[in-house]
Amino acid sequence: MTTKPTEVVVAVAFDKDGRFLMTSRPEGKVYAGYWEFPGGKVEAGETLEEALVREMKEELGVQVTDCREVYSTVFTYPHATVHLHFQHCRLNPEELKCLEGQTYRFCTLEDLPHPILPATEPVLAQVTARK
Repeated sequence: MTTKPTEVVVAVAFDKDGRFLMTSRPEGKVYAGYWEFPGGKVEAGETLEEALVREMKEELGVQVTDCREVYSTVFTYPHATVHLHFQHCRLNPEELKCLEGQTYRFCTLEDLPHPILPATEPVLAQVTARK
């Protein structure tokens, strides 16, 4: 029996210097300490944009706008299969607050934090290309 993947939306947001936002996974979550694009599960009845707006407010206290999907992929972890929707969006970096015990930073492909979440690493260059 095949399990339907969990729908997950993630933000690919840039600062004024063209660096992209990444966050660490907080203690108590699977892959704690790994770095990823922020985001989370899409709840029943939500659009991708609604889910991203909600997740970014809950996790980082920030409003996102101008969301548009730039890439989508399915990735299977040992504990779950996820359908990731990478969304370019805008935010004000000055509003960022770590509300779930995570850390954030803006980086480039040349100065990535480690370790990177397995589903994120293979698509980093593709989703951070500004279009």
